[in-house]
Amino acid sequence: MPLRDVLESLKTDVNEGLSTAEVARRLDVYGYNELAEKQETPWWKQLIAQFQDFMVLVLLCATLISAFLGEYVDAITILAIVLINAILGFIQENRAERSIKALKKLTAPNAFVIRNATLQHVPARELVPGDILVHEAGDKLAADARLVSVNNLEIEEAALTGESLPVRKICDRHFAEDTALGDRKNMVYAGTIITRGRGQSVVCDTGPHSEVGRIADMIQDVGDEDTPLQRRLEHLGKLLVWGCLVICAVVVAIGIFKGEPIFLMCMAGISLAVAAIPEGLPAIVTVCLTLGVQRMIKENAIIRRLPAVETLGCVTVICSDKTGTLTQNAMTVRKLYTAGTTYEITGSGYDISGDFLRNKQEFEPRKDKNLELCLITATLCNNSIIKQNNVAITGLWRKKQNSGWSIEGDPTEGALVVAAAKAAIWREDLEKTLRRIDELPFESERRLMSVVYQDQEMSKFVYSKGAPDTILDLCKSYWVDGRELQLTDDNLQSIRKVHDDMTSQALRVLALAYRRLVPTEKVDGSIEHDLVFLGLIGMIDPPRDEAKQAIQICRDAGIKAVMITGDHPNTAIAIADELKLYELGANRALTGRDLDAMSDQEFNKIASKVSVYARVSPAHKLRIVKALKQNGHIVAMTGDGVNDAPAVKEADIGISMGISGTDVTKEASSMILADDNFATIVAAVEEGRGIYDNIRKFIRYLLSCNIGEVLTMFVASLVGLPLPLLPVQVLWVNLVTDGLPALALGVDPTEANCMRRPPRHPKESVFSRGLSRKIASRGAQIGFSTILVFTGIYLLRNDLALARTMAFCTLVFCQLFHVFDCRSENYTIFELGMLTNPYLLLAVAASTIMQLSVIYVPFLSNIFATVPMTAFDWLIVLTVAGWTFILSLLKHILRLARGSVKPVAVKIR
Repeated sequence: MPLRDVLESLKTDVNEGLSTAEVARRLDVYGYNELAEKQETPWWKQLIAQFQDFMVLVLLCATLISAFLGEYVDAITILAIVLINAILGFIQENRAERSIKALKKLTAPNAFVIRNATLQHVPARELVPGDILVHEAGDKLAADARLVSVNNLEIEEAALTGESLPVRKICDRHFAEDTALGDRKNMVYAGTIITRGRGQSVVCDTGPHSEVGRIADMIQDVGDEDTPLQRRLEHLGKLLVWGCLVICAVVVAIGIFKGEPIFLMCMAGISLAVAAIPEGLPAIVTVCLTLGVQRMIKENAIIRRLPAVETLGCVTVICSDKTGTLTQNAMTVRKLYTAGTTYEITGSGYDISGDFLRNKQEFEPRKDKNLELCLITATLCNNSIIKQNNVAITGLWRKKQNSGWSIEGDPTEGALVVAAAKAAIWREDLEKTLRRIDELPFESERRLMSVVYQDQEMSKFVYSKGAPDTILDLCKSYWVDGRELQLTDDNLQSIRKVHDDMTSQALRVLALAYRRLVPTEKVDGSIEHDLVFLGLIGMIDPPRDEAKQAIQICRDAGIKAVMITGDHPNTAIAIADELKLYELGANRALTGRDLDAMSDQEFNKIASKVSVYARVSPAHKLRIVKALKQNGHIVAMTGDGVNDAPAVKEADIGISMGISGTDVTKEASSMILADDNFATIVAAVEEGRGIYDNIRKFIRYLLSCNIGEVLTMFVASLVGLPLPLLPVQVLWVNLVTDGLPALALGVDPTEANCMRRPPRHPKESVFSRGLSRKIASRGAQIGFSTILVFTGIYLLRNDLALARTMAFCTLVFCQLFHVFDCRSENYTIFELGMLTNPYLLLAVAASTIMQLSVIYVPFLSNIFATVPMTAFDWLIVLTVAGWTFILSLLKHILRLARGSVKPVAVKIR
């Protein structure tokens, strides 16, 4: 539509904007400027959902049976455990959702708008069709809008269209209705970013009616899958419950057959059921994952779905964007060529600290007039602004701090401004004697930009920068030591050789030129001729230092790191080579064109060997994820743009960018990187591995202890012995040993070699790598040790109460000694260090005090039917319960004497 028709249809005025009353009315009609969300599940439904687990349902049945039989203590205890588990899960799910809502508020939270004829700063969610937006460089657009006025306005639309370069906008044309989204140059869209210039627009569509809102529906068809941990625990729970019911039935039947009271045997069966089912397992898994989430938030990783923490631990491939994730997303000038000399410039990102090197030696750049003129041209032919702590600082304040530097405007121009600032050349200082009188902005057709300045003597100069071949075609001479010399073919050959050398090093190269205008010459588009070539400037978006280390950690951990970028293959390979991610001959690099030329079958065969994808669009990402999954990989995929959302959703772990990511991609992801940093992904993988290790630790502990309890009751029934433990004692053992010690294992420090072993197979059983054997053997040892003490005391002393008390204590302390063995599957507690998990020591101490209280506190001893024990009785109990611990200690002391023990490093949380 013509612009005047747009304004008329929206009933708005460019200068006045909408009134406050009209905004309120339109909010009622159009709703808030937010993406459509699924209706939130009421809190009471979320709470009820926590009780739908199969194991939880069985425990609730046991609660009802205990209450029906009058055992209210047992019923209350079981119910308390179930409620704690449900509340923990409910709280964590709500906390995760609150984190996402808080993060979404950071995305385009405000906008400048004209209302009531004044410029106002309002929440972006309150924008309505007809609002007049005011745009400045660096703004993130909050709605779809038709441009009213522009001034060198360029917008980064990669998040929406995949276009890698900023798009120059216009306002004085209208296009056919079927014009492609990327060609609608008179429109701006929500989620895109202004890189240069300024303008005004009138809002046309908001929220779900915007282009971003329409695309959001694309990701709804891809369903969520259970994580490996969920599948393992579901299988484990069913096996344990059914096995428990069978054993309990046998014990009850044998007891009744022998003439034991039916009520006593029913209670024994219920107690045994509580002992056999590790009711603490769901709660401890939730607590362990919750604590992992809290630690990861501190490391800039926000988990949207709790079990995704564990899934990270079995990731085999991490597919990462290059810009901002593997690199700093801060263009940095590395080399500058002028007058036959190549200079190196140190420093990184937008920090203005750095040195100029000539022949590897530092020197003062302002003393080299050739270099100085190049840097002056670079900063004058420029519209970016350098800031410190988001404030444009001038004069003596500039170097009071050496941190917090940033760029407002185009990153490439920002790199030039920073390079000049390293030589203490600032545009505002130059403009004290120079005045810009015209600008010929960069256009893709011209491939260069020029500005015209006038000095105090009224002389005019044109300063230009652009593509080297374009600039050279416009040059007739070159600058050397204050002289303009004719540009010959030999000169051009030398310059082009330097250019090729720079591009082979993955540097983006711009050429610089200038010319003194003739006094009578008219300033218009015809001034870009007969230029004087000044030099070439090469820049790169440098890799993050921490990314190099993270990729090495991935290599040690058996995880393949893959770079995906829209950049030129040479640039991508050079960055990958610097990161040690790509090795010629050992890895493959593919372009989007290569992918398009391959069938799915051909690509699937080589997908596992590709380390670099260059010149690919977001649409290729989904194909890459599917191919890797087809090869059996567990894939983590990063994304930020709207078009990345399907691939992020399809990946086993979808990772969105917290800084540059769109709302749609964040909704599709399992994890959000608050710092857009690849190293954060690797830290999350390590956390996931550590959490899974801890889950195996307390599964090993809980099941071996529960097997010991079951065997104690089952074997005694089979051989005709009295019940070695009363039902209330069985329940107490379960509470004392399955609570705090198991929880302390859930926060055990990660072993240092956690990231020096390959990822576990996604279909690996939770009992793999010998865990089932360790559980069975230790469970048998605990059970038979308890039976041995009970039988010996019962037969030799003929004292059933003392025999039960000593068996009671033996069973408890067998488990408390065993918890230290469960800290590692590869090292002893003495190699790890007794003090590396103080929570475990506190938990064991608390359990010990609780156990002693039911022996020596008269009120409690009456309830639990225990009798006091002598020192000799305790010697028997502790020797039988802890003989493996004592043996391990003696071996450790012997190895210390031989000097053959090295402490095992752990990551203290």
